[in-house]
Amino acid sequence: MDLQDSVVIVTGSSSGVGAACARQVAERGAHVVINYSSNEAGARETQTACQAYGVETVIVQADVSLDADCRRLVGAAEEKWGRLDGLVNNAGTTKFCPHNDLEGLSKQDFFDIYGVNTVGVFQMTRAAAPLMKRGGMGSIVNVASIAGVMGVGSSIAYAASKGALITMGLSLARVLGPEIRVNTVCPGFIQGEWLAKGMGRENYERSKAHLEQTTPLRLTTTPDTIAESILFFLASASVVTGETLILDGGHHLNQTPTVRR
Repeated sequence: MDLQDSVVIVTGSSSGVGAACARQVAERGAHVVINYSSNEAGARETQTACQAYGVETVIVQADVSLDADCRRLVGAAEEKWGRLDGLVNNAGTTKFCPHNDLEGLSKQDFFDIYGVNTVGVFQMTRAAAPLMKRGGMGSIVNVASIAGVMGVGSSIAYAASKGALITMGLSLARVLGPEIRVNTVCPGFIQGEWLAKGMGRENYERSKAHLEQTTPLRLTTTPDTIAESILFFLASASVVTGETLILDGGHHLNQTPTVRR
């Protein structure tokens, strides 16, 4: 898909991976719907960065866990440009809780996390599909996590929500073709203040240093390197759908499964 003059929605694009993705699609000539839930200042910064490439943007405050907000996000693209070519389902949430603290998560925590990370993606996809199909082709990229592959991460609820998202991506890819491709990226450790705040600075720096010493590629990802792979699925992978791509510098290769005899 040629991104020049296309229209792309990026949920959760006021900071981090979402902001990096919005900037990169704008650099390729796409008009962008920038979404935020609470960080309006960050959304404005993203807008300024995107418009520096000469594209048009709109900012929409929306909570993807609410179906009406998802439909309003898509409606903003239709109202301004009359089309939608790409959707990056990046908005996400979590609760940091050690996996061995089973009492640290409530039923409501699961509902809240699934509501954004899994149900929100479904609702955004459902809202976007008719407009994307009207254009004859489209690409959806879901941002899951290595947590959903390996059962690690900020909490069991978060890992479970991302695992469900990976599976849902397969189902959506099957039913939305041939007009719409659906693929998923699974980042590992992503450098940035969001993770540092959740983990605590000391634990963040220790984990980062360990990964950069032990992964096959000796690196951890950044919002920009994650966005590069999202752009691949959006713009280049014209014959690819239903795929899940792990982005972790090869960290998952170090996790040798136990063989039981």
